[in-house]
Amino acid sequence: MEIEEIERLIKQAIPDAIVRAQTGDGRHYQAEVISSAFEGLPRVRQHQMVYAALGEKLGSDELHAFALTTRTSE
Repeated sequence: MEIEEIERLIKQAIPDAIVRAQTGDGRHYQAEVISSAFEGLPRVRQHQMVYAALGEKLGSDELHAFALTTRTSE
């Protein structure tokens, strides 16, 4: 899976998101997602929003592992 696709999927679901994704091997990814949509939400709900954006790709061979950090401002 391309980093650009991960960023596109997340931004499609969370339009104001700033997404910084990276990978070392094309199967294991890290991402930081910053969005005002996370304001007032517990971290678990923030992560659920991002996971929902990635849908079936998450946990598949395309996106085997995904480390996620979320926050509301830079």
